[in-house]
Amino acid sequence: MATPVDRLFVHCKQLVTLADGPATGPRRGEAMRALGVVEDGAIAVKDGRIVATGATDAIARDYAAKEELDLSGFVVMPGFVDCHTHPVFAATREREFHMRCQGADYMAIAQKGGGILSSMRSVRAASLQELTDVTRERLWGFLQNGTTTVEAKTGYGLSLADEEKSLIALRDAMVDVPLRVSRTFLGAHEFPPEYREDREAYVRLLCDEMIPRLAKLADSCDVFAEPGVFDRVQSLRILSAARAEGLRLRMHADELQPMGGAELAVELRADSADHLGKISEQGIAAMAGSDTTAVLLPGTGFFLGKDIYAPARRMIEAGCAVAIATDFNPGSCHTQSMTLIHTLACVKLKMHPQEAIVASTINAAFSLQLDGEVGTLHAGKRADFVALDIPSWEAIGYAFGGNPVAMTIRDGDPVCINASDRSPDPFVMRRGGGE
Repeated sequence: MATPVDRLFVHCKQLVTLADGPATGPRRGEAMRALGVVEDGAIAVKDGRIVATGATDAIARDYAAKEELDLSGFVVMPGFVDCHTHPVFAATREREFHMRCQGADYMAIAQKGGGILSSMRSVRAASLQELTDVTRERLWGFLQNGTTTVEAKTGYGLSLADEEKSLIALRDAMVDVPLRVSRTFLGAHEFPPEYREDREAYVRLLCDEMIPRLAKLADSCDVFAEPGVFDRVQSLRILSAARAEGLRLRMHADELQPMGGAELAVELRADSADHLGKISEQGIAAMAGSDTTAVLLPGTGFFLGKDIYAPARRMIEAGCAVAIATDFNPGSCHTQSMTLIHTLACVKLKMHPQEAIVASTINAAFSLQLDGEVGTLHAGKRADFVALDIPSWEAIGYAFGGNPVAMTIRDGDPVCINASDRSPDPFVMRRGGGE
């Protein structure tokens, strides 16, 4: 007798399960190329979790549901996990893009009032409701692009009141969007103007007031560790204060200049070190021997027109746990498309398409300590997956420029459908005979 479940998703042209490796932990080296592809695959779901995956004939024989969704013609894989984003901002910065197109560098843009401090001014001017509303729309944007789990940073308030406003806006926006969100406090994103001449005072403010008060609104703390921003000693103080308040740790590290950021992240047992365009060989070796995930952000170097990309091949071959993310933000990478990031990872980081898939699912989930819940389609995990209108999984990286996401499923429920008039039928639930 067939086992009753809530819903069956059947006839996936290809089902990329990632279930031929362990359910938890990062994939490293050659293991990043194992995808567990099932032709004409199916997924059985009950109570928002995966009960089983396999060939449609076998799943339809063993399980019965009142609802079936036919995904014929679509490639289905775990929902994307975007583990580095900055969606809590008030205004976009397209004017800076125009300036870069005309040859302006970062300093010239800053002198014209641009950069992170531009976003700071607009966040400070925005009401809580205004900031909540725009953040909510951006959270929906991730779902439209196939992302089911996102890490969302603050960092454009740069004061106790405005960082608190940012975290509350994120909390309130999350309520209305079926997106799994990991919240990161990034008060150490830049020094605000009022502390430019007394940076030590701002570090004290972060450690003594902001982190203790705001920790309850966040899951993690990040710091922009870079020469000219927060140096090694300041970063260590801030992250140590965050850990004392029970927050997990993340770092912007070695992005533009080498500073030993990767080594510091490993020393602190941080969940991730991100960017890493200028990581040292010692940093690669340290990360390879650790559980600190290297989160690579090729969209940023591309969008800024800087030929600075993390040495992904050396990192993968050394055994680092490598993830990729969008770095969605108003200034240096304004995209929510993980499929575009797949292309950039393949072209600019020289990653293989299989590695890009793994880096945007299970490895990214591991960096958020959510690999027990999402990132693969193992039985028992959350039924978070995405249906892509591409000819096969091999088109990951190859197909870019549009949005191939046909449907985003969260906890077994279709929450975002980008159906075209050409093929609406697969999105109609078919009633079955199961109990």
